[in-house]
Amino acid sequence: MRLGSLRRFDVQATYASVLAIISAAPALAAATLMWRRYNSELGQVVYGSGSRFLPVFLGIILVSMLFSAVGLLLGWNSAGQRRNDKPARSWIGFFLGGGVLTFDLILLIAFYMLRLELEKPA
Repeated sequence: MRLGSLRRFDVQATYASVLAIISAAPALAAATLMWRRYNSELGQVVYGSGSRFLPVFLGIILVSMLFSAVGLLLGWNSAGQRRNDKPARSWIGFFLGGGVLTFDLILLIAFYMLRLELEKPA
């Protein structure tokens, strides 16, 4: 399988749209993890100090942010170029990447504001 040269704007447009679409899956997974740990009575996201929730959650957010940022940048770079014969893919990568990146930042801020780490019983 030939991947294509990133110097070509149509290849950048294709990568931008694919990466932006792929970045939505980890973002939704992180939102699901956070929703499952949310305690409505306390109004906080509850997790244990010894649990794997925090590293898994932050890792998923990091992967999603990386893919969406690369999709955003590649879409932005290739959107207005004359030699790009697939401008719709550039705009999909740009807007979807920006939307997912914004969603990831909102998830991080909400987690930081609503977190409640419970100590491990002795």
